[in-house]
Amino acid sequence: MTRSRAFATVAAASVALLALGACSSGGSGDDDGGLGLVTDGTLTVATEGTYRPFSYHDDSGELVGYDVEVAEAVAGKLGLEVEFAETQWDAIFAGLDAGRFDTIANQVTITPEREEQYAFSAPYTVSRGAVVVTEDNDDISSFDDLAGRTTAQSLTSNWRDLAEESGAEIENVEGWAQSISLLRDGRVDATINDTLTYLDYVNENGESGLKIAAETDETSESAFVVTPEREALAEEITGALEELRAEGTLAELSEKYFGDDVSE
Repeated sequence: MTRSRAFATVAAASVALLALGACSSGGSGDDDGGLGLVTDGTLTVATEGTYRPFSYHDDSGELVGYDVEVAEAVAGKLGLEVEFAETQWDAIFAGLDAGRFDTIANQVTITPEREEQYAFSAPYTVSRGAVVVTEDNDDISSFDDLAGRTTAQSLTSNWRDLAEESGAEIENVEGWAQSISLLRDGRVDATINDTLTYLDYVNENGESGLKIAAETDETSESAFVVTPEREALAEEITGALEELRAEGTLAELSEKYFGDDVSE
């Protein structure tokens, strides 16, 4: 063998070893259709795990919820395993930016501000703001009817602003449970909250003695979110969601957790 042929053989072997190493390295994107997953063959999904009914632990300690089951179904459609990374909300976007997970499934609302920084899948949850009153209240049937009435709202809720814009007097509360307690006791006339919160409450408690008196025209849509360089992943997730929607899976999961179809 000549010196030049020997050198060529060694060089070819080196290239082959480098190629083999690249193919076997995790997160390279070579084995995931160019999606650039954190772990090849696995969709790593961030979720809180403390946000009922979207992601929480049941009595046996298993992570369950609407968002959890939707993520599992999406991963199945993509032919991927799924791994959940339970993360506090305050740190969840920082973790996405740092590449610790592929996407977030935690009722992330699509907003213009977020669309400037991230890529979204098609929405899998659609909700509205709702005025909730007792079943025997026929005096409130619109947001305008809240003028001069008292509504129970938490200090940090977006719905507080809507109540004030509607002319309501605000009774400060810590959350939904306290709002409902005051409403049942007749100490407030109404509360404004998300329709999903109301549906979850009714689904868990059956006949609640409450009703929705009015809903906002504007909807709030939640979706899977990824960093801009993973837009291809958002598109694949959208395709999976479209299949799940067409098959009725999203509607079934909605009915399971809310007693109604909240997927569109």
